[in-house]
Amino acid sequence: MESLLDTLSAIADAVKKAVDLIPTLEERGVDLEIGADGTPTSEVDKVAENTVLDYILRHNVPLNVLSEEIGYVDNGFEEVLVLDPIDGTSNSIAGVPMYTISMAVGRKSLSDLHTAYLRNLATGDSMWAVKGSGTFKNGKRVHVRPLNPKELFMMIYLGNGADPKAFQLAKRVKSSRSYGCSSLEMALVAEGQADGFYMNSERYSRAIRVVDIAASYLLLMEAGGCIYDLSGAPFDMPFDLDARSNFIACNSPDLFDFVVNGHTFAKTNPVYGLLVNPNIPKAREYVERTYRALEGEKVVLDSAAGEVLGLEGVPMNEMEVDIIVTIGGDGTILRTAMQNGAAVIGINGGGVGFLAEIDVEDIEDGISRLRRGEYTIEERFKLDTLCNGEAVEPAVNELVIHTDSVAKIRQFKVYVDDKLATEVRADGIIVSTPTGSTCYAMSLGAPIIDPRVNAFVIVPMAAYKFASRPFVVPSDSKISIECVLDKGCILVIDGQAEHPIAGGSRVDCVRSHEKVRFIRFDKDFYCRVREKLVNAI
Repeated sequence: MESLLDTLSAIADAVKKAVDLIPTLEERGVDLEIGADGTPTSEVDKVAENTVLDYILRHNVPLNVLSEEIGYVDNGFEEVLVLDPIDGTSNSIAGVPMYTISMAVGRKSLSDLHTAYLRNLATGDSMWAVKGSGTFKNGKRVHVRPLNPKELFMMIYLGNGADPKAFQLAKRVKSSRSYGCSSLEMALVAEGQADGFYMNSERYSRAIRVVDIAASYLLLMEAGGCIYDLSGAPFDMPFDLDARSNFIACNSPDLFDFVVNGHTFAKTNPVYGLLVNPNIPKAREYVERTYRALEGEKVVLDSAAGEVLGLEGVPMNEMEVDIIVTIGGDGTILRTAMQNGAAVIGINGGGVGFLAEIDVEDIEDGISRLRRGEYTIEERFKLDTLCNGEAVEPAVNELVIHTDSVAKIRQFKVYVDDKLATEVRADGIIVSTPTGSTCYAMSLGAPIIDPRVNAFVIVPMAAYKFASRPFVVPSDSKISIECVLDKGCILVIDGQAEHPIAGGSRVDCVRSHEKVRFIRFDKDFYCRVREKLVNAI
């Protein structure tokens, strides 16, 4: 294997020398033809590729070649050199010092690669790996770095085919970069300079090719990293220029769920809170079982749970904890989310319990899974509301403005980003988040919204005109509701907090910077809808 690495290094030397002979950057960028991958081949690409092919021929290197420009060259051997003669061509043409020659050797797919070599042709830095022997940069062994959720540094593809999720990810991490050279970006993860590389193109033609990342794939795997497709399966690609794919390269498996599913990281050694609605049947039994299941953990009780157990408790809004276990229904969860920013997991001691994760017959098993960390944390946005310029509680589900008199209709003007959207006579108006779309809004005929969709739904309540239908609007919109008549209404937040409002009042709402965090096991949103809504009485 050492002689093969020497050969790949010598090829990189020859390519470096040939590329440096091109007189100007402008001449590097001259398009000569369309390559085998269907993209234009520039002067620098062709010079680099011809140099590699010439070296292999003159030195009788026993390899077939799969290259970005010429395609597959069958030299009659069993193994294939997967070659990108210049990765980062645009950088090379622009004089940006981030372009490489990328080479890897295997038989049929990424998973059987055994040798890889990568050279930054601008800086001279070289990385190589032999399967089972680790990854090296300039002769020094390198490893991926430990995952630190508070300091995430991600390489993210943000080119003209980038999926919108890529830009959302860039807002969620501490730092991100897009260098236009996937082999180097992935190599940065291997050498511990970045946590991950996210490649997600909404256009198949712009997704990754095997030649782009063959070398970096082995470099990362040998450095202790991992690579997944966007479904979470181990990543692999055949030696085929027609194949394209999206993927995430990670320094830790824990990074995948954060990047792809949008979940936050679970905290180690958390402080638990235990909270109960004392009015539910069998409240004492459920509290005692939950408290026993948490034995050995640091647990803070709310006032009601403390009274049940005969121990000291504190008000909900004063509980300094990482995770709150609620016992009750959805209302208990909403009250908790309104008053405390800890992650919440609900034990359903109420009715439907759509937001709850644990059924009462599964308390011990659910708490055991919680303690073992077998969960993800799902973030959902809240809704901030101003009534005549005064802030009220942020909503998880919805705000409701309705008449303060039974069987009395009111008139409302609804504005989206200060533009009049509709004027409606109705019993009231609901503005719902995706979380609330399965609650009050749904009962009025509004659509169920997948929580991954960034949108609000505006729903008239018992509108006088049949044509007054719900609106779905982007979550970055400002929604304003004007109570036209000189008659009072009530503003209700999540069914928990009520505020009388006078006629002529104006209510403004926007997406909050606050988020509610739900702890989830393995049920997806649609499973929850089927089990708790479709099949519920």
